[in-house]
Amino acid sequence: MRIINTGKTIDFLGRRKLAMTFSAVLILIAIGSLVARGLDLGIDFTGGTLIEVGYSEPADLDSVRAALEGAGYGDSSVQQFGTPKDILIRMAGGGEAGEGARLSNEVFAALSKAASSEVELRRVEFVGPQVGDELTEDGALAVLVALIAILMYVAMRFEWRFAVGSVIALVHDVLITVGLFGLLQIEFDLPVLAAVLAVIGYSLNDTIVVFDRIRENFRKMRKGSPMQIINQSLTETLSRTLVTSLTTMLVLMALFFLGGEIIHGFAFALLVGVLIGTYSSIYVASTAILMLGVSKADLMPVKKEGVVDDRP
Repeated sequence: MRIINTGKTIDFLGRRKLAMTFSAVLILIAIGSLVARGLDLGIDFTGGTLIEVGYSEPADLDSVRAALEGAGYGDSSVQQFGTPKDILIRMAGGGEAGEGARLSNEVFAALSKAASSEVELRRVEFVGPQVGDELTEDGALAVLVALIAILMYVAMRFEWRFAVGSVIALVHDVLITVGLFGLLQIEFDLPVLAAVLAVIGYSLNDTIVVFDRIRENFRKMRKGSPMQIINQSLTETLSRTLVTSLTTMLVLMALFFLGGEIIHGFAFALLVGVLIGTYSSIYVASTAILMLGVSKADLMPVKKEGVVDDRP
């Protein structure tokens, strides 16, 4: 895709100190919230019982929550699942099959008693504490392996400074996204973890486009300091970056507002990740390679020995 240059270079890196301060504040807030409050882990990680209930008429969530509270399960999470007639209930505990069966029977009895229409118990799932611990470890390992693979890939395709810059930007994006979940105490479950991994891929794709233009301009622009060349490259890719981010966010906003409560966490994580990823591709990754001392000599193609340049 050809990116149109308007002829005017925007001084992005002239504001890099302000951007670095902004990023540092966000990261400190994120780390502070994770340390002080932690993540509100879903039953996928902590273990528990998931119950799907179907009503013959649209269910009133407030009435369902009141019925659960009356039965002693007021801390349960209640969400609509698919249609207004389908309810998904997440409960802590019940990791053992016997205990989970007891909980599901008690919950179904309480809902049936409080409902004015017919209630159907459609599905009951149990997640044991051991499985939850394994998912937590596997999720953290998945993020770590993704970052290491990205570091190796970018180092081979570009140069080690670009690899370090891209990983710094990705760690920045993941920390802020996950930290916001800790700050707002939004439930962190497997769909949210999948969204975090998707954010890594999206942010990397955006960063690679910027890096590719930076490498190209370092090779073809005879004059200009590294800062001027990077600013020129960011200006040339700005239209592509904004169009891609805005169209992606439009889809995610539709998912967030119209997709139902069940995917709010997933859509919210992607919304935050795309916004922060766009910012980090412009300021964090590019600032990192500038601070690491990238130069024209680092990006010039290596000439093969014995090859004679016969160009006029």
